[in-house]
Amino acid sequence: MEIALVLVLLIILILPLTMRKVEDNLEYFLFAMGILATIISKAMSIHFILEILENHFLYMITFAVLVGGLLFRYINRYVERAMNYSLKHVSLKVFIFTMIILIGLVSSVITAIIAALFLVEIIEMLPVNRENKIKINIIACFSIGLGSILTPIGEPLATIIATKLNLDFWYMLSNIGRYIIPTIIILGILGASYGIKNNEDLEETKPRIVNQTITDIVVKAVKIFIFIIALDMLGAGFRPLVDKYIIQLDSSILYWINMSSAVLDNATLAAAEISSKMTAKQINAITLGLLISGGMMIPGNIPNIISSGRLRIKSSEWMKFGVPLGLIIMVTFYVILFV
Repeated sequence: MEIALVLVLLIILILPLTMRKVEDNLEYFLFAMGILATIISKAMSIHFILEILENHFLYMITFAVLVGGLLFRYINRYVERAMNYSLKHVSLKVFIFTMIILIGLVSSVITAIIAALFLVEIIEMLPVNRENKIKINIIACFSIGLGSILTPIGEPLATIIATKLNLDFWYMLSNIGRYIIPTIIILGILGASYGIKNNEDLEETKPRIVNQTITDIVVKAVKIFIFIIALDMLGAGFRPLVDKYIIQLDSSILYWINMSSAVLDNATLAAAEISSKMTAKQINAITLGLLISGGMMIPGNIPNIISSGRLRIKSSEWMKFGVPLGLIIMVTFYVILFV
């Protein structure tokens, strides 16, 4: 069983990078792999399926994406006007710097889902070329992923940690805010460096409205629904490996092992790993490892999934920038936490 699960994990990592059809249909591919993983680990059952379908977060995200998409379809002209007004009064670099910091910090209050929906509308209209849009979006998704942990309502990972450890509302802000907030500011500086207008191709960089049809919006919401179910199944399918080989490891090793959250649901891993018997240092290491690595690949976090679908970012495009950036942040935090 364990060998088969490792093979499934390798397939998940390799096929989206080597096969265009898999990359273009990532949601359905991960759904199929999730079914396979749960069958191999014998986690598949009627009870398990009902448990997934009873997860209110599944419907909350899908509903938010659907309603948000329909709402932005009608207000994006006003968003564009607001952006144009802002860019007349501040430079593009200052705008991007401010946007990345604000969207990261407020994600802990408005949730990572809503923050991601705002993000894609802004990124779509930025007067920069596509390559820089992708980089700015990935940086902003790292910012949302990190910022949303600061309160229990920001994302499921924060909710699970707060619930399992019986933490007060401001615990994460007071405990790891000193790591998170400076990192978000640095991400803002990095994102601003890609705020370069390409004057050679004004049409490509001109802010423009992208009109999605209602059908497009509904299909996107359905894909998000399937994607989240797939992540739930993958988490359950790989749980035997987590329980046997990961949970008992030292916190410094867990920090790196949690890079698997780039593919698996970080909330599932947190539910399996976090214990009230752990020290604050261990909890910080696990939490930060999950948060940072979650930005490396598209399945790692909800903002990644939402924005990559809307902006049509391929897995290979995301990993080309997301993996090196994530590794740099991982190494930096490892030195801070353990050296």
